[in-house]
Amino acid sequence: MSNSVLSIEDLVVEPVSGGRPVVDGISISVERGEVLALIGASGSGKTTLALTALGHLRPGLRIRRGSVTLDGTEMLRAAPQTLRSLRGRTIAYIAQSAAAAFNPRLRLDAQVTEVSRVHNTRPYKEALQAAHRLYGRLDLPNPEVVGGRFPHQVSGGQLQRFMIAMGLQESPLLLVCDEPTSALDVTTQVEVLRALKQGIADNNTAALFVSHDLAVVSQIATKIAVLRAGRVIEFGTAREILDSPREAYTRELVAASKHMTIGSAGAGHIIAPSPSHAATPLLTVEKVVAGFGKVTDGAPAVTTLSDISLKLHKGEVVGVIGESGSGKSTLARVIAGLHPAAQGKIYMDGKNLADTVERRTVSERQRIQLVFQMADTALNQKHSVGRILGRVLKFFHGTSGRAREARVAELLKMVQLPPEYANRLPSQLSGGEKQRVNLARALAAEPEILICDEITSALDTIVAESIIQLVEDLSKKLRLGIIFISHDLATVSTLAQEVTVLRHGRIVESGPTQIVLSSPKDPYTQLLVSSVPQARPGWLEEAIATRNRLRHALETDVLTPVSVSEGSRSTLAVSS
Repeated sequence: MSNSVLSIEDLVVEPVSGGRPVVDGISISVERGEVLALIGASGSGKTTLALTALGHLRPGLRIRRGSVTLDGTEMLRAAPQTLRSLRGRTIAYIAQSAAAAFNPRLRLDAQVTEVSRVHNTRPYKEALQAAHRLYGRLDLPNPEVVGGRFPHQVSGGQLQRFMIAMGLQESPLLLVCDEPTSALDVTTQVEVLRALKQGIADNNTAALFVSHDLAVVSQIATKIAVLRAGRVIEFGTAREILDSPREAYTRELVAASKHMTIGSAGAGHIIAPSPSHAATPLLTVEKVVAGFGKVTDGAPAVTTLSDISLKLHKGEVVGVIGESGSGKSTLARVIAGLHPAAQGKIYMDGKNLADTVERRTVSERQRIQLVFQMADTALNQKHSVGRILGRVLKFFHGTSGRAREARVAELLKMVQLPPEYANRLPSQLSGGEKQRVNLARALAAEPEILICDEITSALDTIVAESIIQLVEDLSKKLRLGIIFISHDLATVSTLAQEVTVLRHGRIVESGPTQIVLSSPKDPYTQLLVSSVPQARPGWLEEAIATRNRLRHALETDVLTPVSVSEGSRSTLAVSS
């Protein structure tokens, strides 16, 4: 093992309070130039294992036995000063949630270059130039100036790329990547994977890559360790795991990864009437313009949505897709009344809705519910699940006492959680369980319109599939109108009957999901479809070539609206 950058031997990590080990007797090693992927469902121990390489244990855990050696240093017994000298230079960490990792009061350039300043490796000007080069490689806009912004002034996908730039800033010996692309849109994911792969190759870096997405893993990993319940149940090269999985659980992961593809476009069961709906739409968004800053003559200082129109009927799922920064979440907030539109109207059952939630009636607020992307920040960590759901029941329906307890149990059953979960805190739940509670809270209001904003982006493949199935079942049973906002085209293709494609706040293509995603007309939609990862070696290089060709077409062509008849597929044509 003389060439090993990282060596983990017979490691057992267990809760301080006792119980089943989180990591149970794992031994692995990683050499220079090697990318070892740790895959498995939520709670399998993969993140805990990866963090031990940094000499870090989460609160409430302890080491029973084993060793973790990084470039000759025993990380679990190293002094704090030694760990500080290694972190950022010898080993760097790229976390899953950039939003929780950045200081909101510091500009991004200062945070990305902080490691160079702390370790005194180079002058600030030189460190800044290196950071700007990384921004360009990670496809961040205006690399020379974008780092002057604060974290809240960039999109979630852009913030994740800044975190990757921070990790690569000092060309570390070992890079620990914890779900680094799960929050990214498909086109950004392609570019980030390419940059990570290139950065690892250029510096002959070793990497631990934690992920739940086998399609992503297959593009970057040389070896794969499959974890379940704290144990490595299968280990091999990426090709061996993908082509010839031995364990039933590994086969389930591979099957789930292959299911989440564009190939299933339009497979969702159509609940709503055919597109020639005779009834008044449940929701109509009409020529909405929205943005930020002072509104002058109906135009905000910064426009994020321009002339957006869509319709939603009972029992119908309408997907909204596009890259990070395309305006998807702004649209969700405008419909929910959390962000006022500068122009345009929103109608529910033909009645014009006020533009802010404060001016809407309690009944109107109850009928439209928004399920936020990050359950970790959406749920009050100090309140029990029962209290979280009970507050909604009390506010909208006046339900209290035993009736409230019974309804909480019904809601938990509806999202496939046992009734005893009412007594648990969010911190005692897995990521998938928290997202189910997040969904149950919206359902507690008994809405007619459910807006799901990126609700599967942080979930492992198997859990994400179950959430998708749950949303589909709810649309059938409760005949909810659902707006499903996502950068994950595979998920939208499985669930939605209609899809709207946003780019830079404008609709470039919309219509039946099967038509739009299987035969996209607009180069931008073609780019999105071609960027959906496939679990096969060589796909990333093909996607990069396609991306470059389509990006060139998008940069040189001009978008012009096309007049379409009522009920036809609305699109924006591309003309030179």
